[in-house]
Amino acid sequence: MPHAPVADQLRLLEVQDADLRLQQARHRRTTLPVTEQITELSARAADLEEDAVARGTEVSDLRREVTKAEDDVQAVRQRADRDRSRLESGTGSAKDLQALQSELEVLARRQSALEDVEIEAMERLEAAEALHADARTQRDAIAADITKLSAERDEQLRDIDAEIGDIEAERALKAEGLDATLVALYEKLRDQHGGVGAAALRGSQCLGCHMTLNPADLRTIASAAPDAVVRCEECGRILVRKADA
Repeated sequence: MPHAPVADQLRLLEVQDADLRLQQARHRRTTLPVTEQITELSARAADLEEDAVARGTEVSDLRREVTKAEDDVQAVRQRADRDRSRLESGTGSAKDLQALQSELEVLARRQSALEDVEIEAMERLEAAEALHADARTQRDAIAADITKLSAERDEQLRDIDAEIGDIEAERALKAEGLDATLVALYEKLRDQHGGVGAAALRGSQCLGCHMTLNPADLRTIASAAPDAVVRCEECGRILVRKADA
């Protein structure tokens, strides 16, 4: 059974308390609710960005389609205007004038059909532009939320980092000069038992595992030298005996 000064064993509980507070602070740092919110919003923003790009591509395609439809209508109009001018001038044979009249009728039907195509394309473009604008609006709103939440997260991280720095300084002060063998055993047990390597003995209970020790184990502990480093028979942690133990 190893030995360490009683004062060192009592101070070890203060080191253990600091280590637990450090563990809790570091856990809070990695599990901030605001960080989870940012992650969720970032995923949503990525989806909206992809949607906005797709909507933008659709708008570009439809604008080209509308431009082509407008060009087609304009070409027919120009052709009809030329034919109408020739017809109104009366230049040419009766057969030629009759052909021009027939062509104007065909062009009128063609223009009507192309104008229907143009109107339909413009309506689809208008709808696509509205969807594109909506996607961008949603994307920008989420980006603003992410910016705001990121500022909140950074402030919280600064506060926690300051807290961690204070606890680390306190821990270093408490651990300074402690028996090296005691500290080595403590660190080993702390790694094995979820961050708790030492606990107080209160009455017959180990405050590390909260189990009640049996009478035989309690007698063994009571008969040990004051500077003996005793262990809990239930969990194996260092048991620090206080005055009320």
